[in-house]
Amino acid sequence: MASISLCMIVKNEADVLARCLDSVADLVDEVVIVDTGSTDGTIDVAKTYTDRIFHFDWIDDFAAARNYAFAQCTKEYIYCADADEVLDEKNRERFRLLKEALDPAIDIVQMKYGNQLQFSTIYNYDEEYRPKMYKRLREFTWERPIHEAVRLTPLIYDSDVVITHLPKELHTSRDLAVFAKLAASGERLDRQLHNLYAKELFVSGSDEEFIAALRFFEESAEDVERSEDELLEAFCVAAAANRRRGDVTGFLKYALKAVGLGKSCSEICYELGEYFLGVGDYLEAQMWYYNAAFETESILNIHCGDDWPKKKLEECKHAILLSTDGGSDGESLS
Repeated sequence: MASISLCMIVKNEADVLARCLDSVADLVDEVVIVDTGSTDGTIDVAKTYTDRIFHFDWIDDFAAARNYAFAQCTKEYIYCADADEVLDEKNRERFRLLKEALDPAIDIVQMKYGNQLQFSTIYNYDEEYRPKMYKRLREFTWERPIHEAVRLTPLIYDSDVVITHLPKELHTSRDLAVFAKLAASGERLDRQLHNLYAKELFVSGSDEEFIAALRFFEESAEDVERSEDELLEAFCVAAAANRRRGDVTGFLKYALKAVGLGKSCSEICYELGEYFLGVGDYLEAQMWYYNAAFETESILNIHCGDDWPKKKLEECKHAILLSTDGGSDGESLS
């Protein structure tokens, strides 16, 4: 049977920490909790489950905090959990069976992360695999009877454990502040972080957060080393940010760049619909909302290609009927 350390990074999670620990603490061999500056009762709650509580000064770097937390663990495997996660009874049993039968050759165990779309997370799937448990000390093994080589690719196992995600609040503002700090420092975001920054904005970003990100994504849009997918992300954010600040020229510039790339997406069509709806051109808005909903696919926020434009199509139809019946194109919509 594998031994497992439960490893958590927490800050002001007093409202949900016990719920998480009640669902998993008795299934593991060690509970390691690293606090990054709680001012509520988080540490008091943690003390009722473990004495392995550590402090890490927050430096806007999740990787640094994770590395410190992992260094405190002592068991064979490290199960990485967030305070807003829960294992229900069915998945507690799956976790227990996994622990009993886990092949020691496995380096990483993936578990399904569920309930994504209910809480406006940045993911466009309601359930997806994520790496959640890691072998603490990886063993290197030679392979092949001739021209032998060390296996460098980790052995990953997709388990049947499903984790329920029940956040008490969105962490978008916190995450976007970290992204903004990285961008302001001049650090070049890699492909994955570039995608996640754009997704965070399109899922939950405020007008101010879009505008604050504009310079970074405008520079990204001119970066010849970016892939076409990254360029399209940059065009989407730059167009959306310019529309939000009332810069029509800037908005059309990046919207047309996206269309000209030949990889049109729901986000740009939806933004064009929003623009024409805002100026009272309901027929043109209707066309772009239709394209968003039925002719293109979303790349950053699934709602831009589904329920949002469909709802706006109904608003446009209502406005056009009012106009036909003698109402004004500029009449406010309910």
